[in-house]
Amino acid sequence: MNLEALCKEVQLEFYDDELVNENGKKIYRIYVQKQGGVNLDDCAKLSEILSPILDVEPPVNGEYFLEVSSCGLERKLSKLEHFEKSVNELVKITTNDKEKIEAKILNVNDKNINLELLNGEKTTIGFDEIKKARTFVQW
Repeated sequence: MNLEALCKEVQLEFYDDELVNENGKKIYRIYVQKQGGVNLDDCAKLSEILSPILDVEPPVNGEYFLEVSSCGLERKLSKLEHFEKSVNELVKITTNDKEKIEAKILNVNDKNINLELLNGEKTTIGFDEIKKARTFVQW
């Protein structure tokens, strides 16, 4: 199953997916985004397309619940593509050395992420140096 192609059918962009256990229930979550934001109808349309396919090709053995959701304004960045899709957004990064960085993503070049720190200084960090990262909104 090609999630990216199925998302495009309903004018959505696939962002990520995960399988989690919450309160003893398996949940298969698919995160999507689109220009202008994702609404409930968008999630419902994708869910209607995915449900019969997942009945035939389930993502996990046993009972599970499917959730289709917007990835949100503040979202986890765990893949290089996530950084590419988040250019010009603010990000909080924790490095493998436990250093904390807050910056704007300028661009992604190969496996290097070019950042502008909040003080205006520019720096580059390798994707492999990042332990965790998440976008954030300054209110």
